[in-house]
Order: sequence, then C-alpha cells, then structure tokens
Amino acid sequence: QVQLVESGGGLVQAGGSLRLSCAASRSILSLSVMGWYRQAPGKLREFVARITRGGSTYYTDGVKGRFTISRDNATNTVYLQMNSLTPEDTAVYYCYALDSWGQGTQVTVSS
Repeated sequence: QVQLVESGGGLVQAGGSLRLSCAASRSILSLSVMGWYRQAPGKLREFVARITRGGSTYYTDGVKGRFTISRDNATNTVYLQMNSLTPEDTAVYYCYALDSWGQGTQVTVSS
C-alpha cells in the first residue's frame, strides 16, 4: 500500500502550462507503474499517462506532444508537465500506483 498526494493544480489560461506533482508515502522504486488519470465534470475517469519503473512512458492520444510524465525515485515523486493547455483539459487529475489513488487536484483552463 502507498499513499499518494497530488499538488500543482490551478487556474490557467488556454495555451499555458502547469506541472502536477504526486508525492508517495514510501519509496517508489518497487512500483512497476505509476500514472495519471483525469475526470472532467459529467464524464468518466480517463487515462492520461503512465510511466514504468524503467522509465518507459505511454500517453493517451489527446495529450501526446503536450504532456510529459516523469518520475524522481530520489524524492518518491511523479510529475506531469502539461503544456499548451486547452479548456478540454479541465478536470480533476488523479495520481495512481498499485491499487492506490490520490485525492486529486483540480486543473481549470480558461478560454
């Protein structure tokens, strides 16, 4: 089991950037996969990005080229760098690992 705490959300104008952080309660070295989902109002939670222990990354098509996921094993943190944001990226973003989820962080992109 691992506890996850997200931060970094906020309000940004279209075209802007945000960096989300996900801090784990213990070492993430043993976690084979960590990643991000998001849930927009009235919609189902959807996959955004994931990163493996070895550093391989995978993104949903809608964020490829704009979002970058990374992990810092020294600080037990996973990041999601989000660039060229659009109003369609507005959602609560959740970090996950194993069967654990964070509480989410709100991202709002104004047009």
